Amino acid sequence: MLPNIIIASLVLVLGIYLAKLVRKLSARIFHRFTKHDTVSNLFSSFVYVLAIGITLFVTLSILNLGKAVTSLLAGAGIAGIALAFAFQDIAANFMAGILLFIRRPLTIGDLVKSKEIMGKVMTINMRDTIIQTFDGQMVIVPNKDIFQNSLENYTRSGKRRFQLTVGVSYGDDLDKVKQVAMQAVKKVSVLDPDEPPRLFYESFADSSINFIMQIWINSTEQPVFLQARSEAIMLIKKAFDESGITLPYPIRTLDFGIKGGENLADVFHNTNLSSREKN
Repeated sequence: MLPNIIIASLVLVLGIYLAKLVRKLSARIFHRFTKHDTVSNLFSSFVYVLAIGITLFVTLSILNLGKAVTSLLAGAGIAGIALAFAFQDIAANFMAGILLFIRRPLTIGDLVKSKEIMGKVMTINMRDTIIQTFDGQMVIVPNKDIFQNSLENYTRSGKRRFQLTVGVSYGDDLDKVKQVAMQAVKKVSVLDPDEPPRLFYESFADSSINFIMQIWINSTEQPVFLQARSEAIMLIKKAFDESGITLPYPIRTLDFGIKGGENLADVFHNTNLSSREKN
C-alpha cells in the first residue's frame, strides 16, 4: 500500500492546489456576469467544494477504498434529500436571491412595489429583501415572494404618474372645463416636459360630470409625488374659481309622488284636497 499512499498523497496535495486555482479563476469569470461580490463568492465556493470532492474521490479510489466512497456518496445523497425537504422554503428563497442578484430587477435605493408593500429598498440579502415603507417601517420580504410575483420599479423609469378625479357641474361648458384644467396643471413645478397631461371625461355621476386627469412628474420620490398632487389640486381649484366653473356638492332630489315627478308642494296640495272632500 505504500506506493498507493504516496500517489494518493501527491494527488491530494495537487488536487487542493488546483482547486484553489479553479476557485480564483471561477470568481473572476462569475464577476464578469454579476458585479455582486456575494454571488461571485458563492459560485466560486461551490466550484471549490466540487473540485475538493473530486480530489477526495480520486484519492480514495487510489487507496482501493471504492466501497467506502460509494457508501459516502449514498449517505450524502440521502442526507441531501432529507435536508431539501426540511429546508425547501429556505432553499427557494436562497435560489430566488441568487436570481435576483443576477437579473438585478431592483437595487438598493429603488422605489418598488411588490404585492401590497411599497417603499424604498434598503438591503438585499441572499434570503430576503428589506423595504422601508412610507410610514418608516422596515418590512422583511422573502426573496421568493419578490421573484414569483409582479414587481413595480418606479426608479427605473425616473418618473411617476398620478391621477385626479374631478367633477364639474352639468351646467358648465365641457370644452371650457378641459381647456382651463389643462392650462392649470401645466404650472405644476415638477411636471415632466416629455409627458403632457391628459384629460378624459369619465362618467355622468349623480351631481356632476366626472373627468380624470393623468399627470406625469419627473421624480419618483414620495414627498415630491405628494407635493405635485397637492399643487395640481390647488391649481385646478383656483383656475375653476376664476373661470366660474362649479365644483358641485352632492345633491339629492326627493320625489314624494307615487308615480314620480311630483314636487312636494303639489303633493301637499293634493293631500289637502282629498282630506276636504272626505270631510
